[in-house]
Amino acid sequence: MLRGMTEPRFHALPDGRRIACRHTPGTGPALVFLPGYKSDMAGSKACAVFDWARAQGRACLLLDYSGCGQSAGTDFGGDFADGTLSRWRDEVLSLIAAHCPGPVTLVGSSMGGWLMLLVALAIPGQIHALVGIAAAPDFTDWGTSPERQAELAAGRRVFADNPYGTEPTPTHPGFWADGQAQRLLGGDIALTCPVRLLHGQQDLDVPWDVSLQLAQRLCSDDVQVTLIKDGDHRLSREADIALLLRTVAALP
Repeated sequence: MLRGMTEPRFHALPDGRRIACRHTPGTGPALVFLPGYKSDMAGSKACAVFDWARAQGRACLLLDYSGCGQSAGTDFGGDFADGTLSRWRDEVLSLIAAHCPGPVTLVGSSMGGWLMLLVALAIPGQIHALVGIAAAPDFTDWGTSPERQAELAAGRRVFADNPYGTEPTPTHPGFWADGQAQRLLGGDIALTCPVRLLHGQQDLDVPWDVSLQLAQRLCSDDVQVTLIKDGDHRLSREADIALLLRTVAALP
């Protein structure tokens, strides 16, 4: 939990969706944390970045995508089954426009690492830097078996075992189809800002060589990949979070 956590505010979109967020003002570049698939802004990494930013007098924005966390439910117009990368990217862009008028550093975890690339490509002139934590671009492709892809292409949702909870993790056809249209690793990624990629070599969800592929595809000359030999997918141990905060603090 955030120390001294305040109630979230809600950002209204034109179609009636209300996106939960927390913002602390301060100097820039503003830090914007993008959670992973079915995750939210109450996660330990997001909370740590927010607390660090507030202690340093840095601006920081946390958010829950529609259908996730405190943005879920009919009162907020958020059904997880309607979520796609494009939809969530546009929500992030709207929140940045509302709260972060200057340069921003995007910090993306797992799926949030794919989303940070899509957001950065939409507003490249505003992006100061990127920090990926087990970034997972294109996981609808390499992370989905041909059999499951066939089910999704036929309009049927599929489920996977969830090591982090009791309920299986769903993938909906709309999310998968949009993800396939948003793949990035097949060509150059036209971003030239500093990029830092952290990845555990014991990650059972996102192979660590995905970060190496991403580093190769980015057009930036300032890309560093840090591999944590005993690190898992979450990278939420005390030492992992300390590394994340050191990485953010050391950005040029």
